[in-house]
Amino acid sequence: MSKAPRADKQPHPADRHDLIRVHGARENNLKDVSIEIPKRRLTVFTGVSGSGKSSLVFDTIAAESQRLINETYSAFVQGFMPTQARPEVDVLDGLTTAIIVDQQRMGADPRSTVGTATDANAMLRILFSRLGKPRVGPPSAYAFNVPSVKASGAITVERGDKKTVRATFNRTGGMCPHCEGRGAVSDIDLSQLYDDSKSLDEGALTIPGYTPGGWNYRLYSESGLVDPAKPIRRYTKKELQAFLHHEPTRMKIAGINMTYEGLIPRIQKSFLAKDKEGMQPHIRAFVDRAVTFTTCPECDGTRLAEGARSSKIKRISIADACAMQISDLATWVRGLEEPSVAPLLTALQLTLDSFVEIGLGYLSLDRPAGTLSGGEAQRVKMIRHLGSSLTDVTYVFDEPTVGLHPHDIQRMNELLLQLRDKGNTVLVVEHKPETIAIADHVVDLGPGAGTAGGTVCFEGTVDGLRTGGTVTGRHFDDRASVKDTVREPTGTLEIRGATTHNLRDVDVDVPLGVLAVVTGVAGSGKSSLVHGSIPAGGDVVSIDQSPIRGSRRSNPATYTGLLDPIRKAFAKANGVKPALFSANSEGACPTCNGAGVIYTDLGMMAGVSSTCEDCEGKRFQASVLEYLLGGRDISEVLAMSVTDAVEFFGSGEASTPAAQRILARLADVGLGYLSLGQPLTTLSGGERQRLKLATSMGEKGGVYILDEPTTGLHLADVEQLLGLLDRLVDSGKSVIVVEHHQAVMAHADWIIDLGPGAGHDGGTIVFEGTPADLVAARSTLTGEHLAAYVGV
Repeated sequence: MSKAPRADKQPHPADRHDLIRVHGARENNLKDVSIEIPKRRLTVFTGVSGSGKSSLVFDTIAAESQRLINETYSAFVQGFMPTQARPEVDVLDGLTTAIIVDQQRMGADPRSTVGTATDANAMLRILFSRLGKPRVGPPSAYAFNVPSVKASGAITVERGDKKTVRATFNRTGGMCPHCEGRGAVSDIDLSQLYDDSKSLDEGALTIPGYTPGGWNYRLYSESGLVDPAKPIRRYTKKELQAFLHHEPTRMKIAGINMTYEGLIPRIQKSFLAKDKEGMQPHIRAFVDRAVTFTTCPECDGTRLAEGARSSKIKRISIADACAMQISDLATWVRGLEEPSVAPLLTALQLTLDSFVEIGLGYLSLDRPAGTLSGGEAQRVKMIRHLGSSLTDVTYVFDEPTVGLHPHDIQRMNELLLQLRDKGNTVLVVEHKPETIAIADHVVDLGPGAGTAGGTVCFEGTVDGLRTGGTVTGRHFDDRASVKDTVREPTGTLEIRGATTHNLRDVDVDVPLGVLAVVTGVAGSGKSSLVHGSIPAGGDVVSIDQSPIRGSRRSNPATYTGLLDPIRKAFAKANGVKPALFSANSEGACPTCNGAGVIYTDLGMMAGVSSTCEDCEGKRFQASVLEYLLGGRDISEVLAMSVTDAVEFFGSGEASTPAAQRILARLADVGLGYLSLGQPLTTLSGGERQRLKLATSMGEKGGVYILDEPTTGLHLADVEQLLGLLDRLVDSGKSVIVVEHHQAVMAHADWIIDLGPGAGHDGGTIVFEGTPADLVAARSTLTGEHLAAYVGV
C-alpha cells in the first residue's frame, strides 16, 4: 500500500551540494579569496582589467576541475595530457565538470575549417553519401582530409568476429591529390634557397639551419650525388634533379646511415607542414620570402577530388554547400525532404540554426578556422555545447560579447540563459553592462589592478552591485553623451571600389585629422573595409588583436624596447656590461638558460615545466643579482608593475627618462597593472592590442587604425582610452577605430556604419555622418542602439 508523502520530509542529502565553495585562493594576485558560487545559476565576474577575475575563474576553479577529471583517466591516457599543478587554494568544494569556452584562436592547420571544428561537415558528408547523385562512395569519399588508398597483397580485414583475407584493398577519400586537401599549392622561389653562383663548398645554401659543417648541409655536400665544388648553376639536369627532387633513399653519408632526399621535399616537410604562427621569427621570415601560395588549379580551392565535386543533391555539390553562407545553407537544408535521413537532416538543421542564432550566419563552412577572430572562435566553440545532452556542467566563458554589436549581445545573453536553464552552472568573465544585467549572482573583484586588486569587493545581485559603491557599481549606469561640437577634418582618405570579402563595390571618404569610428553588426564588412582597403605601412599604423609573435621568453619589457634603457642604467650604475642584465644573454642562469623554469620534453607525451631550483625562477645568475640600481636588483625591477616602475624610474638614483617615456605610454593605454617581466603568452587579446598601441605611439605614423580597442576594458577604463584617443587626434594624428562600444561611437567626430546585415546581407554603407545625426535619424540598427544608450 502506497503512503502519502510527509509534508515535513527532509531534502535528500545529495541535493544539499548546491554551492561551489572557494576558500583561501591565492593564485597570481588573489589575496586569500573566499567565496561561495551558486550552482545552476548564471554568475558574472567583473572588475577592472587585472583585478584577478581570470585568476579566480580560469586558474583556480576551472583548472582544479580539469585536473581532477584528468586524474580519473588511466596512466596511459594521462601521459597524453598536459600536467597541471594544483592551484594555490586551501579548499575547493562542490566542483563539477568544467568546460572552458575561451578566446584562444583555433589552430591554423590549413585543413581545419569552421565545418570540421563543429559536426556540420561530418553530417554533410553522410548526407551526400546517402543522397548524392552519382554516388561516389561512403562519407569518407566526401572528406577533403581523407586520401584515396589502393593496396594489394594479403590483407586481413576484421569485422566483428569475421576475418576475411583480401588480395586488394581500396579506400575512397575525397582529398584533392594535387594540393592534398589544403586548397592551395605552394611555389618555392629557388633563389631564396641557394645562391646558384656558388658551390656547396662555398656555402651556397641560404636556408635557416643549413649552415656549412652542420648535418643538414653535409647531407648534400657529402652525398656523392652532386659535385660540391661545382657552382649550382653549372649542374647537369641529372645533378639538379638529384639535388632538388630526389626520392627519400637510405645511404651512408660521412660513415653514418642517413635518409637522403631532394632539397624541395625536405623543405616542404620541415617548414611548410608546420603552423607558420608557431615558428621562430627568422624561420617565419624565410618562409614568407621563399614560399608563395596559389589556389590549387585542379580543385579550384575546394580541397576536394573530382569525384566528390561531381556528386550533387538538387544541383548542389558538397563543395558548393560548404562555400555557401551558413544562413543560406540552413535554408537549403530545410528544403530537403527525405524520410530515410530525417533524423540527420534535423540534427544538421539545428547545428546550422545555432550558427545563425549566435550571430555567425555570415560564415561559410569552408572558412579556415585559423582566420576567425578570438570572439568568432569562442562562439564557434560554443555551438558544440548548445546541442549537448550534458547537464550539471560548469561552463566558463571569457568575455563572450567580444566582437559583438549591441544588437547581437541580446542573442548571446539568451544563449547563456539557455545553457543555465538546462541545469548548468554558467560562469562568465565580462565587462559589458548588458550581460552583467542578466546575472543571477555577481562577483566584483578589485578594487584596483595587479597588487592593488585580488580581493572580492562585492558579492550579490545586480541591484546590490548598483548601490554597492564599488568601481563597477559606480560606473554601471554610465552613459556617454553625444558631443555637441565635432572636429573639422583636415582632409580625406578616399576608398574607391572596395570589394574585399563581402564588400559591394564600396566608395567612401574617411575623414582625416579626426576620430572616425567604423561600426556595424558582426560580419557586416568593417574589418574588410578598413584592413582590406587601407594597407598598413608608410604613414599608416595598423593595430589589431593578432597574437604578438614571440616566445615565452618575451615580455612587455623586451617587446616595447623598455629593457634597453633599463639595462644601460644598471650597467652605468655598476660599471659593468649591459649584456649581464639580459636573461637571454650573458646574465642568464646557466641551469635554465634564463627561462626561469626547466622545460622537460617527454617526446610523445605532454611536456612538464618546473621552477628552476638554482635561480628560483629569477632567470639571472646569482652574481648579477648583486648589482643594484636604486636599491633593487634586475629581477626585482622586472617583477614590478608598470605603475610601480613609473615611480621608481621617475626620480632619485634610478631616474631614467628613456624608460619613463615608454612606461608612461603603457600606463596611458591602461596597462599599469602588468608586470614588466610577465610572459607575452599570458596576455589576453585586448592586452596584446593595447601593448601594440603603446609601442606604436612612439612611431611617426600619421594614421592610426585600431580594431576594437575596448576589448577587455572595464567600464572605468573606457574613459581613459577615450582620453588617449583624443590626445592622439589633438597631436595631429588621424584615428580610425573599428568598434561596437556605444561610448566610443558617441565620442566620435564621424561615424561610418556598415550593414544592413551580415555576410551577403551587409557590405554596404548604410550611414555616414556625425553621431548626433545617427541618433536623430535612427535609420540603422546601430542608430537605434546608440539612441537608446545615450537616452535620447
